[in-house]
Order: sequence, then C-alpha cells, then structure tokens
Amino acid sequence: MGRRRQAELVDILGGGDDPGTPDRRGPVRYLAWTARAQWTRVATGALYSVGWLAGLTLVPYLLARAVDDGLESGDRRATAGWVAALLVTAVVTAVVGTLRHRTMTRARVDAAFRTVRVVVRHSTRLGAVLQRRVSAGEIVTVGLGDAAAIGNALTFLGPGIGSLVSCGAIAVLLLDVSPALAAVVLLGVPLGALCVGPLLGRLQGAETAYRTRQGELAARFGDIAGGLHVLNAVGGKEEYAARYRRGSRELRSQGYRVGAVNSWLEALTYGLPTLFLAVVTWLAARMAAQGEITVGELVAVYGYTAVLGLPVIFLIDSGNDISRALVAARRVIRFLDLEPDPLRTRAARAEAPAGPAPLHDPASGVTAAPGVLTALVSGRTAETARVADRLGRFRPSDTTWGGVPLGTVDTDAVRSRILVADNDAAIFAGPLRDVLAGRHRPTDAQIEEALRTALAQDVVRGLPAGLDSPVRAGGRNISGGQRQRIRLARALVADPEVLIAVEPTSALDAPTEAAVAGRLATARQGRTTVVTTTSPLVLDRADTVYYLVDGAAVDHGTHRELLARQPGYRRLVARDDPEDTDDTEAVTGAPGARTTAPTGEAR
Repeated sequence: MGRRRQAELVDILGGGDDPGTPDRRGPVRYLAWTARAQWTRVATGALYSVGWLAGLTLVPYLLARAVDDGLESGDRRATAGWVAALLVTAVVTAVVGTLRHRTMTRARVDAAFRTVRVVVRHSTRLGAVLQRRVSAGEIVTVGLGDAAAIGNALTFLGPGIGSLVSCGAIAVLLLDVSPALAAVVLLGVPLGALCVGPLLGRLQGAETAYRTRQGELAARFGDIAGGLHVLNAVGGKEEYAARYRRGSRELRSQGYRVGAVNSWLEALTYGLPTLFLAVVTWLAARMAAQGEITVGELVAVYGYTAVLGLPVIFLIDSGNDISRALVAARRVIRFLDLEPDPLRTRAARAEAPAGPAPLHDPASGVTAAPGVLTALVSGRTAETARVADRLGRFRPSDTTWGGVPLGTVDTDAVRSRILVADNDAAIFAGPLRDVLAGRHRPTDAQIEEALRTALAQDVVRGLPAGLDSPVRAGGRNISGGQRQRIRLARALVADPEVLIAVEPTSALDAPTEAAVAGRLATARQGRTTVVTTTSPLVLDRADTVYYLVDGAAVDHGTHRELLARQPGYRRLVARDDPEDTDDTEAVTGAPGARTTAPTGEAR
C-alpha cells in the first residue's frame, strides 16, 4: 500500500485524533453531531449529489431539444450540437457521480469510526467498572453494528439533499411542459412518503427489540464460551446450550418480524417509483396524442420521470437508514451515559510526589516503603487483594502517597507510576509481542529481560513464531502457569515506579516459583514492589513482610522474624495439614489454627 493510500485511510479512520465530545441529549442530536464533526465533507458530498442528479435531469432536456430542434426539422448541425452537449453532460455527470460516491463513503466511514472511537474511549474511562456494567457482546454490537448504522444515516445529507433539490428542479421543468404534469409530480412524491412513513415507525420498534435481544444473546454466548470448562465439570453445558438455543429461536422470530417490515419497505422503494413512472408516462402520452405537447416533450417527460425514480428511491432508503440509525444512536447514548467509577473522575486537588515516596494504607496499617520489596500475607487472599486495591487507588480509601491523599492525585499520574498486576488480569488477543508491550514501546532486549525474570522464555520457545505468535483472547492457547508468567512479564516490561503484584506465583510449581522469586527481587532492586502471597519461597526474598488478620496488620518484619514470633503466620506459610489444627489460629495467631481460610470475594 502506497503512502498516499495509507494517508487517505488514516484520514478516513480519523487518524487517531480526539473524536470530539458527542451530543448525548438524544439520538437526533447525536446523529447531527456526527455530521457537524465533518461538515465540510458532508457539504461537499451534498453539492456533488446535487450536481450529479442535475446532470441526470439535464439529459432528458437535451434529448428533447435534439428531437424537436434537430431530428424533426432535419437540421443535422443542430442534432450534432445537442448530441455533443449530451456527451459532455454524460462525462461530467459520471465524474461528479464518482466524486459524490467517494465523498459520501468517506463521510459514512468517518461517522462510523468516530462512534467506534467514542465507544472505545468511554470504555477505557469506565475501567474495571465496564465488565460489571456491560457485557462484551453488548459492546461488540454497539461498536460494530450500531456504528455502521449511524454512518449509513449520512446518506440523507448527500443523495438525500440532492434528491430534494432534484425533485424541485424536475417539477419546475415539467411546469414548463405542462402544469398538470407538474402538479402530479408535486403531489405524488409526498403521497409516496406518506405510504412509507408508518412502516418506518414499525421498523424502528422491531429493530429496537431485535438489537436488544441480539446483545443479550451475544453476552450469553460469551459467558458460555468463557466458562465452558467449568460448565463441563459441573454438568451444566447442556442446560446452558438449551437456553442459548431457545434464545436463538426467539431472536430468529424477531428477525423475521424485522425482515417482514423490510420486505414491504423494499417493495415500496422500487414499486412506488415504477407505478409513479407509469402514471406520468400515461398522462404524457395522452397529451402528446391530443397534440398538447410535442414528441420531444413526451421524450423529456418520460426521461424526467425515469430520473425522478432515483431521488424517490434515495429518499425512501434514507428514511430507512435514519430509522435504523435512531435505534443505534439511542443504544450508543445509553452506553455513553454509564458513569465510571468516581475514583477515576474525581478532580485532582494535589500534586503527585516528585519522586519515590511511601504508600500508606491506614485501614490495614501497611506501608510500602520506597525501593524495597514488601510482602502481604493473610489467611484470606481477598484481604490482601483489598489492600492492593487501596494502594493502587482502585477502592475508596484514606491511603496516602508521600503524605498526600492518594484520592486527590490526578488519575493519569497514579496510573502511570503505580501498577496493580492482577493474577487474573485480562490478556487480549494479538501477537505475543504486543501482549507484552501493552501501551509501551519496549525494545526486544527489554522484552527478553522481562521474560527471563518471569522465567517465561519457554512460553516463547513453545510457540511456532516466537514473539510474533498469536495469543488468543484470555490466553486460551497457553496454560495457566504460562499465562501467569506472561502477566508478570507484561508488568515488568511496563517497569512502573511502584509495582503491586497480586499472587504473582500462585499457579507455579515450587522450583519455578523459587526461580521467579529470586529473579523478581533482583530485577526490582531499588524499586518499590509489593506482592501478596503466602509462599515461603517468595516471602524469604521480601525485605518486609506484613502479616494481616481480619484485614489489619498484626505484625511486620522479615520472613524469618515472623516465623520465630508468630505461630499463626508460621502455620499459614508452612502449609501444614489443616487436619492438625483447629479453626482459630489463622485468625488469632494462637497455636492450633487452621492454615487456610475461605478466600472471600473475588477481585
């Protein structure tokens, strides 16, 4: 692809620029915003459309003049002149028609991708709240199908406006031929619109129900695909498959209803202009037979009426497109009206610390000192996960960063310097190199070092194309332990000032875990790192270990110091047989405690 073509494509897709602030006060206002955002292109397309239809309308007039002034009188020079004018008009009309099509295609694609960019931007603003508010199927439906429908609505602003102008121009030309024929045209077009109007209302209602059901069914399919292994294990696959089949049949029935309305619209779209052409031609033929109009005028009337079929078809199609776009815009607005987590929108009132600074969580008593490796230990993994969330500003809290309330610091500053790496964080589909890079642009050497630290070189070696091998969404084509090491390597590639890793080695065997723990401590030396874990292999590498009971730190020190003075800690990290203990020590620290406890809520 040449550079010029690439530049055109980038321009069509918006070039990655800010798509602007959409008008969410209603579907009509949203559609108007997509047009205003590229008003020069839309205006140019409308002018080309007017010129194109004007050229088509001019052809019957020139043909009538050639018949009346040339053929009937036998004037060859006049005939040749009018034929030359016809040829020039045809060429110009073809060129203008090409420009019209190109311009309006760009306008439609711009409107569609502008909507996609708005949806994607809002998805990032919603952050972790997104998956709790909207299903993946709903986002795909909004970002693809609805965006395309919104783009198609701009057809009205090109051929639609040109069609209105063309209808007026043809009425004026027919008025010169016969006022009666002009009256028929001026009355026939509105009557056709009245016939189609009720169907557009029915289509909008049926389309709304269909789109809603389609999003629900797509979400259910995603849930089934994502939890297939679990469903197999509990024997629920057939039950969910039966539900999906029932939902699919319901969606098909709704699709038939939409198709029935569409079929009538299609019939009227092409049937009404044909009927209209027949009526006008019959009237003109009678008038020509009675000598009220000339043969050339009869030819012109037939040509005008035939050309008039295009504007009528465009207007009906535009009404259909606008009806669909209103449904789509309403769904997009509903998505854009979702409010993100207040933590992401709270106005910044304080500056972030200029350099490395301690993170302190008053709720638990945990302090992540700059430049050291801190470990958090609890009998309930949900407790340490909550501390990690507060330190990373994913929960409302009184956490401070260098003495500054973390909640008052600009969100972008927090996210650029503090990274919370979940052990179940999403892995997006794409080449492994891009999965590891994320939004950064690391060198191959940086990626290799991160893979070495996470002991994930074997993952790369096991893939057919190495770093260029595709990874499926969720990392479904690699094992659980490999996914965990890839997540850790991705976090290391980001190289944040503060890394908070939640259970980074829980899926690894002991030898691999020991190697990863040692390399992680070395790689992050001098950088602030927090890990949540109960693995003695990792804890032995930590500079400071916090032992949490009921979400609060009861003691902290080195791993060996806590082993010596905290029986509960000792039993927890030693992973003794739970049958040798009672149910109290994991909570109280007293001898005889159970070594594990329910993990509680999932993060």
